[in-house]
Amino acid sequence: MTKTENFAALAATLLFAASAAAQQYPTRPIKLIEGYPPGGNADVVARILAREMSKSLGQPVVVEARPGAAGNLAAEAVANAAPDGYTLLLVTGGHAVAGAMYKSLPYRSVESFAMISTATFFPFVIVTRADGKYQSLPALLQAARAVPESVTLGAAGPGVTQHLTGELLARMAGVKFLYVPYKGDAGAVTALLGNQTNVIITPATAVLPYMKSGTFKALATTGPTRWHGMPDVPTADESGLRGFDVRSWIGLATTAGTPGPIVERLHSEMQRSLQVPEVRARLEDIGGEVRGSSPQEMRARVAAEVERWSQVIREAKIEQQ
Repeated sequence: MTKTENFAALAATLLFAASAAAQQYPTRPIKLIEGYPPGGNADVVARILAREMSKSLGQPVVVEARPGAAGNLAAEAVANAAPDGYTLLLVTGGHAVAGAMYKSLPYRSVESFAMISTATFFPFVIVTRADGKYQSLPALLQAARAVPESVTLGAAGPGVTQHLTGELLARMAGVKFLYVPYKGDAGAVTALLGNQTNVIITPATAVLPYMKSGTFKALATTGPTRWHGMPDVPTADESGLRGFDVRSWIGLATTAGTPGPIVERLHSEMQRSLQVPEVRARLEDIGGEVRGSSPQEMRARVAAEVERWSQVIREAKIEQQ
């Protein structure tokens, strides 16, 4: 047998083994690791997906929270796991931000993972107090343009998606805010309640109770179209920032090198889950636009967003961590 024939035989054997493994998969519980505290948006989405996917996979999908380092601890754990489809990662838009924000990571944001699919997209909301001095986004930007750093902008941070969204907003508007980082979205909301900042950028779910009570007012949302949960609130694009579009998102990935048939099985089960009316309703209730993707589309999205945020960080002269 020639070397070429040997190689072909080996390739055929490996392909058969991978196919056989995918047909048997899964034979034990699957772990879904997410890098954020229990009870938050990411954790809620993880549990919704895990519960539904467990039904058709025939094995429990167990959610494990490993908060810390802006999700990097969870990502590192999955990057170093066995490539067998039994360890999944809940990926958020912050995964791409980390790839841009950190000088070095113990994994590669794209290459260390086999992407499965996106699940849900959601915009941020630019919020002020209902009795605040700036009652529209154009008024806020006009004040910031007239006197640089006279307008305080608060967000979770530093170096998280909300912070970089504010930096992109400032760059596109030609203004300079005085950025004030807080400990998570809860810290930013508390600061706005205490009138310690003029405006914050946060997920809608963090401020909906205060919107309903009349304490806060939304100036704009950051997606390309109005958010279904706030149909009367204009987008940043409608408010004069043409082309402004920042949405965070959540999806699933697993370890690079996982056999293709197993990735495809996980992708198929996730697409099925996203079509279940109850699942869609629950994801929409917490602010999401339900939208799956192919593994290739998700991989391209992560790569493009790492580059996008790297450019924002360079232009804003933000020090990498």
